[in-house]
Amino acid sequence: MSCKLVVSALLLCALTACASLAPLPVKPGDPSACGERRQDRVLFGMNSPDGPVSEAQWQTFLAEVVTPRFPAGLTVYQAKGQWRGDSGQVEQEDSRAIDLIHADTAEERRRVVEIADEYKRRFKQEAVLIVSTPARACFAGLAKGRPSAG
Repeated sequence: MSCKLVVSALLLCALTACASLAPLPVKPGDPSACGERRQDRVLFGMNSPDGPVSEAQWQTFLAEVVTPRFPAGLTVYQAKGQWRGDSGQVEQEDSRAIDLIHADTAEERRRVVEIADEYKRRFKQEAVLIVSTPARACFAGLAKGRPSAG
């Protein structure tokens, strides 16, 4: 991860911490109701000392490490990243990011760190970046009995 990426991530965290969350509908018992959550974006470099992490290795990592810790769901992004490693060289590489929206508990936070630690161990990474922010999340579902528009 580049210093610029880390600085940008820290700036984003600082700015969002100062912003207030607009009120969203909260209806007790409604599964689409909004609630206070935590959003963790975890960024993984796909280069390793043993060569690039293959798509098959990535999918295995998701299935064995990430999904069991967050079975309710997550979002995966493909990205290009760069960062300055311990060598002092700026490295560019394919990357993956996952977004996890979860309850803000010590247990859930521990699971996020476990994912990063296992990726570093498995693929001999110097670092995995975790950007963590408070979030208000709701599922905007189709009301029961209403046909979809498509």
